[in-house]
Amino acid sequence: MNLARLEALLDDPGLARAIAEVEALLPIGVRQRQLRVRSFLLGAACCLFDGRPAHLRRVHEALISLPDPDKARLGILAEGQGVTHLVTYRQVEYLNHLLGAVLAKSEPDGMASAGLQRLLDALIDASVPDAYRQASTSLALDWTDLASFAHPPGRNGISADPEAAWGHRRGGGPGEKSELFFGHYANLATMVREDDGGEVPELVRQMTLSACDHDPVPVATAALVSRFETGALLPGDVISDSGYSHRVPEHFALVLRAAGASLVMDLHPSDRGQQGTFAGAVLANGNCYCPATPKTLFDLGPLPRGATDTELTVHDDKSAELARYKLGPISTDDADGYHRVACPAVAGKLRCPLRPASMTLSYSHPTVLEPPEHPPVCCSQQSLTVPASVNAKTRQKHDYPGKAWRASYARRSAVERSNSRIKDPATIDVEKGWCRVMGLVTPSLFLAVALCCRNLALLDAFEARQAENERRHAAGLPPKSRRRRRRSLTELAAANAPP
Repeated sequence: MNLARLEALLDDPGLARAIAEVEALLPIGVRQRQLRVRSFLLGAACCLFDGRPAHLRRVHEALISLPDPDKARLGILAEGQGVTHLVTYRQVEYLNHLLGAVLAKSEPDGMASAGLQRLLDALIDASVPDAYRQASTSLALDWTDLASFAHPPGRNGISADPEAAWGHRRGGGPGEKSELFFGHYANLATMVREDDGGEVPELVRQMTLSACDHDPVPVATAALVSRFETGALLPGDVISDSGYSHRVPEHFALVLRAAGASLVMDLHPSDRGQQGTFAGAVLANGNCYCPATPKTLFDLGPLPRGATDTELTVHDDKSAELARYKLGPISTDDADGYHRVACPAVAGKLRCPLRPASMTLSYSHPTVLEPPEHPPVCCSQQSLTVPASVNAKTRQKHDYPGKAWRASYARRSAVERSNSRIKDPATIDVEKGWCRVMGLVTPSLFLAVALCCRNLALLDAFEARQAENERRHAAGLPPKSRRRRRRSLTELAAANAPP
């Protein structure tokens, strides 16, 4: 633990202002309060930096174990009326109670108040150095479960934690089953590299915590758009799985597009393939396609894990073939989300008898053999205006599920690493009992502090790796590979075969 580094984090100008705002809201008693909010958060950071559980008792132990000069400077050790006062556990508990009172909503509803969310945002921002705040505008989104310490409601429907609710979590590991749990959903936004950019540290840039009876997607989307509006984050690529893309467009896709973000999403199975028509054009996978597109191409889906090189080649060839039938955009979105697309034959991507000029193209281009007998609007006009309501849920930056989409979507694994880091039993381990305080305020604050510690540790590893790569480059050596070699079952069986 580096005390000076943690104090520098808390002295970040934005976080210092947020802490001062909270201090101003706390009631003033007859006797001056010895423990300050800054010292409380410092104790939480000291506790969580070593991976210990987020218990108030451990926060108190972390504070009183500091050297005496630091305790005196931080107000942990104070002189009064000729007596030396050391901060007690009851003072830690009392300040935590006051924070819960001023940062919670007057009528708890399982969502963070505006004041609490501002403090959480300031905490996360403070852990990101200025040199990396604009390193990338791309973010990967995902949510995870955070169980409450309280027992679930009994027959009377009452629980000790009024801001927790029943939720569902899916077991992703071997032998793990889906189950219900009582608690909250934590939604993280992790910074990832740009599509054509260099490596950046995968720092958590946004966090929300809400009860499970609230859909985590609109909660995270509203918080993210708010950060775009204040300029704390710049809109760029937003990468998410089908849990986000399958929501109604008004809760995710339309809101982020209006804020200037570009979506890179996996589509839910029910959203893939043909989804109706617009002006005669076939709507599929977020794009408009020529009505003469071979139907088998619409059955193209994402590749399974572990696909062979041959399967990759075949899949990419089919994706490229499908792209030839797409009505390509010829303008960007206007203020209302409208854009124009052009007929693929007019764009010179295929040969069509309805477009005589396209028939002069080489036979390497696909040929429409049976054009519509009664050409629809998309075939009678050279271009088409597409409103924002068309493909509102599925429209995204790259053609799904092509090669460019696959490479771009692979960046989403960064947020999976963020979630696994805080749930790793060897580090933070945010399982039930990690925080024994009910409500939304204290678990949110402790989780934000834990993410700050995680960001600091990741920065150390990233900068050490960059320094090692520079050293190897200066020595004429290739960068150190991070990819592990996979061994097949056949190789393992041959290596361990009996003599």
